[in-house]
This record gives sequence, C-alpha cells and structure tokens, in this order.
Amino acid sequence: MAPTFADLLLSPEVLRAIDTLGFEEPTPIQAQTIPLLLEGRDVLAQAQTGTGKTAAFALPIVERVDTARREVQALVLAPTRELAMQVAESMHNLGATRGLAVLPVYGGQAYDRQLRGLRAGVHVVVGTPGRVMDHIRRGTLNLATVRTVVLDEADEMLDMGFVEDIEFILNEVPEERQIALFSATVPRRIEALARRYLRDPQRVTIAQEALTAPQTRQMYVETQQRDKIEALTRILDLESPGSAIVFCRTKREVDELSGTLQSRGYTAAAIHGDINQAQRERLLAAFRDGRAELLIATEVAARGLDIPDVTHVFNFDIPDDADAYIHRIGRTGRMGRKGDAITFVTPREMRQLRFIENQIHKNLRQIRVPTPGDIAARRQETLRASLIAAIESSAASVYAPLVESLASEHSPLEVAAAAIYLANGGANGRHDAPTPEEHPEDESVTEGGMTRLFLDTGRKHGVRPHDVVAAFTEVAEIPASTIGTIDMFGDFTLVEVQRRVAPAVLERAGLLVFNGRETHVTAARESRDPREKPAPGRKPGPRKRK
Repeated sequence: MAPTFADLLLSPEVLRAIDTLGFEEPTPIQAQTIPLLLEGRDVLAQAQTGTGKTAAFALPIVERVDTARREVQALVLAPTRELAMQVAESMHNLGATRGLAVLPVYGGQAYDRQLRGLRAGVHVVVGTPGRVMDHIRRGTLNLATVRTVVLDEADEMLDMGFVEDIEFILNEVPEERQIALFSATVPRRIEALARRYLRDPQRVTIAQEALTAPQTRQMYVETQQRDKIEALTRILDLESPGSAIVFCRTKREVDELSGTLQSRGYTAAAIHGDINQAQRERLLAAFRDGRAELLIATEVAARGLDIPDVTHVFNFDIPDDADAYIHRIGRTGRMGRKGDAITFVTPREMRQLRFIENQIHKNLRQIRVPTPGDIAARRQETLRASLIAAIESSAASVYAPLVESLASEHSPLEVAAAAIYLANGGANGRHDAPTPEEHPEDESVTEGGMTRLFLDTGRKHGVRPHDVVAAFTEVAEIPASTIGTIDMFGDFTLVEVQRRVAPAVLERAGLLVFNGRETHVTAARESRDPREKPAPGRKPGPRKRK
C-alpha cells in the first residue's frame, strides 16, 4: 500500500498546506527522500523534472526551519533563474501555514530588491550559483546559520559550468550541515562532487521504468530529412496539442523551424542561447499563457524550465544519447498526467534510436505520418463531439425558435450545415470535406480570401519570419492563423494575409520598426515578380518588371 503524507510524520501545519495545494499522495521520490531529510541525513537522489522532487526537498526544509529566527537556514541552488523562481514559489506555498519567508536571488534582477529582502531577514534563499556567490563576496549574504543546502538539477549546473561557483558556496557553509543533491543523471562528475561534500549520503534512485516517464507515450516517425517539416505540421494538425515543446539540435535550426511554422500559421516562440533575458521571459510568458502553442528550443536553452501542462514533446532532431532523451521527454507526462513524446528519425539515424531504446529499456512505437484524410476525419470527429456536448447540455436551446422558423423554408440538414459553416469562419474559414479524397493534396490553400503585402525590409536587415508574425499579431492585433506564406528576400519581404484582416494591418502596422530600422507595409501588386526589389528612391512598394 502506497504511503500517505501523514505516514511521513509531517506536522499538521505542513499537512494542511499540502491539502490546500491539492497533493493527494507522495510520489516515489518524495516517499523515499522526505524521511531521510527529516532525519538530517545527506541524500544523493536521482530524479528527473516532473517527479515531484521540489516538494521532496522543500517539505523537510519547511518542517525543520525555525520560523522564529529571521535568518537564512536553508539554501537551494538551481541552474537557471526560471527554475529558481519556480522553486521559490513552490516553497512559499508549501510554507505558507508556517509563515516561511523565501527569497529568490538570480542574475538579471536589480540588486536593491534582493538586498531589501536579505536585510529584512528570510528563512530560505533560492538562487542561481553566480548571483549567490556575488552576494557572499559583497557580504550581503551570510551562510553561517545555514543548516541545509540543496543542489537542484546538479548535472545541469555542472554542464553549464557552475562547478567552481558551487564549490565556492559549499566551502562557505558550516561544517555541520545537511546536503541534498538532486540530479536527473549521475555521471562521474556528480559522483565526485558527492564524495567530496556529502557525508555518508543515502542514495535514492527512481526505478528505470519511472525514470523514462511511464505516463508518456513514446513514439517515433521515420522520415527523410527534407520531409520532417511536413511530417511535423501534419502531426500538429492531427493532434492539436494544447502546448508542445519542439527540440532542435542547433540555434540556427530553432530559428529556421520557428520561422517556417509561423509562416504556416502556427503560433511559435523560439528560445536559444542568443535570445536575451527580457525577450526570453516574454516568449516563455506567451507560451505559459497559451498565446503561443509551440515552444521551439535547443536542449540547453530549455534546461531548468518548469512548464506545467505540456501535452507533447517533439524531438525534431534525435537526441545525442539516452540522458538527453530522458531530459527532453521529461517535460511532458508529469505528476501523473498523460503526455506524448514523438521523435523524428531519418533512415540513417535508426541505429542511434536503437541505442537509446537499449539504454532506456523501452521500445518506441512507430507511427506513420498522417494523411490529409486523417486530419480531415479528426477535425470532423472533434466537431461532432462538440456538437453532441452542446446538444446534451441544452446550452444551444436558446436558438431553437430561430431554427424552427428556418425549418419552415429549409431542411434541418441545410440549417445545421449552414450554422456549422458560419461557426468555422464562413468564406474565410477552413472547411474539411467529409471525403478528403475529393481534394487533391497539392491544392493551393492561398487561393481566394488572401492578399499579399509588401515590406521594404528583408533578410539582410536581420529580420526573420517570426519577427514579422510577432509584429503583425502584436501591433495589428490579428490572429497568427490569418497569416499565410512569408517570402523573404534580401531587402524586402512579401507576406500573405487573409483579405479580411489586410486593412487592419495596413492601418495599424503601416510603419514598423525592426532592429531599429523603419519598415513600411504596403499592398503588393499581384503581378509583381517576387525576385525584383523596388528601384532606389521610389516610394516603398512593388513595381512591374521591365
């Protein structure tokens, strides 16, 4: 029988906070780690993101802190500012009933705010190694009263080059202290760090089955490199994920893929090492809030992110090894929820896939690329389910008199079909016929209802497709789904938008600024040769080729 939180000998105050947050029973890492930490033991725990490890170390800290003493008694180190903020928020919520004071400290935030918190006195500091070390050297953070130190995502901190910072910090804490080290993987460097600083550590290892995300359906698609984007977009259209992360190997691939997806109407945010912190936070906020359905990222850029409710993870490029694969798919299927992880594999990469399967002791299920007919059928099925739900809830009964009056002149079938047609956007909507075979796969989706706009800026000015999409959606306030193909050339760009939103774009976004350069948006002539640019000195806009 699985243990309860009450079985872990937590106080009534802490149990009340757990109940308020809706936690029902401990996860395996919590059940094994909490008793050891409450006893004061050092712990080396192997646990990936999403297993509940934050509560595994936070609950013992909340339980053991003397809230009457307004001094730093616990220190948690995390690899990124995002994770530090998330851990701090979790600890604040878990310690609310005991009046626990938690302060996040990280680079990129003004020192004065952190200094005010430290002067006021806090019980727990959660921070990134670099900023914690800065405060120690400035004399603004005193670790003399620290009783517990937690290294969260230790392998990632070492991968990011924080080993010297961590050693500096650990050398500043008292000799009589408790250290808990949490890591998704335990390579030799982690073993060496544990041997040096942990005293007789208790090893906690989650079973391999749990480590490889049992709640996540793991699948792969075999496809040629040139066909990957088409395969991805078809799967996205079929699955309609609420939020998904797409992993690419390089920064360039992230930019190119996000630009291509945005040009096809998907709302995608791209993050990698060249994205500045302010832009990174804005993009992540858009993804968390649902304003961006896709997050395109390199593995390094996504480290330390704790994003809830990710339904799908796509490995656009196959990971280099099993550890990287585990890190990636750990972003979905978390805390008992279901998730899907789909890896795209070229024929030459099949051997690498078999190696990963051997390491994780699991065979991925092969799936085929959906056909247009599959996608049309799924949309019909989803629409049918929505209609049945509305009928059974009687929510649509207010329209019954209108339907009754129309039924005197038209058949109920015609009335219902017209209503669904209008609900799906009418003439400007996307309508999937019940028999997709009647519509050729290469049928143009830009014929009718679309118009082309001209921008007097292009690739040589550092502008990318997703910059154009972001500008149109933010400044002109049009949905990304109304934007069609984006053709970028050296010093100009052609953008297709639905005809109904073109006036809004021309009115609100007639003058945009990209990378400090003013950009004019005008209507393009359909007869224009797209390879031609405007003559020097002319008003921005297209002209016919002579």
